[in-house]
Amino acid sequence: MKVTILQHDIDWCRPAHNLAHLTELTANLPRTDLLVLPEMFATGLNNNPYDIVDAQPAILEWMRQKAVALDAAVVGSIATEDAGKCYNRLHFVRPDGSVTTYDKRHLFAYGGEADHYTAGNQRVVVEWRGVRFLLLVCYDLRYPLWARQRGDFDCILYSANFPISRDMAWRTLIRARAIENQCYVVACNRIGTDQKCEYYGRSAIIHPYGDTMADCPDKTEWAASAELDLDFLRHYEAKFPVLSDADPFTLI
Repeated sequence: MKVTILQHDIDWCRPAHNLAHLTELTANLPRTDLLVLPEMFATGLNNNPYDIVDAQPAILEWMRQKAVALDAAVVGSIATEDAGKCYNRLHFVRPDGSVTTYDKRHLFAYGGEADHYTAGNQRVVVEWRGVRFLLLVCYDLRYPLWARQRGDFDCILYSANFPISRDMAWRTLIRARAIENQCYVVACNRIGTDQKCEYYGRSAIIHPYGDTMADCPDKTEWAASAELDLDFLRHYEAKFPVLSDADPFTLI
């Protein structure tokens, strides 16, 4: 399977402008099976979700149209209101229009996110063209137990807005999650600035060994792609069954 990360700048709270820009950026993408975008890719992060939740239908429709045009799944998070609560909701959109969602579990209380959004409580794995993906968002990266391999996924997807001030954590932890879980990691981060932070990007696709398979230049809008090899992954799991020695646990 070929996966692509699209690292780009986000004009804060201007969804129509951002979607038009993304249409240009994706116009000549090479063939791919999966396109991963940053967290809140069409609006940027906003701790007043009611400023941006009205844009959710238009953003989702753009994702559906892009999935059809690319014949690929398109993934990114959108501020979403549901039953009177707001969520940082990751959308996995297929070319047939079907959507699987994951609500960000770990809200960034330090930055005020937890005061305005509701945390999800469901771990979500989705299968697409034979590959199983665990869906996660940004700050979830710091919580390895939530991402721990249970024999049910081949790759972790991270849609993120990780700022320059925590760049070392980003670069270290995306590799740690791949190594400890014997899986691929596809991690898409934004560039540019918003009202609080600056972002390097440093989006990357990571091999189960922790090696970088593809990445994006710093502070540059860029698409990078790599092939996920399930035959290799199954061979590696059988040859070096490190997860069979893992400690048992139960999430409550």
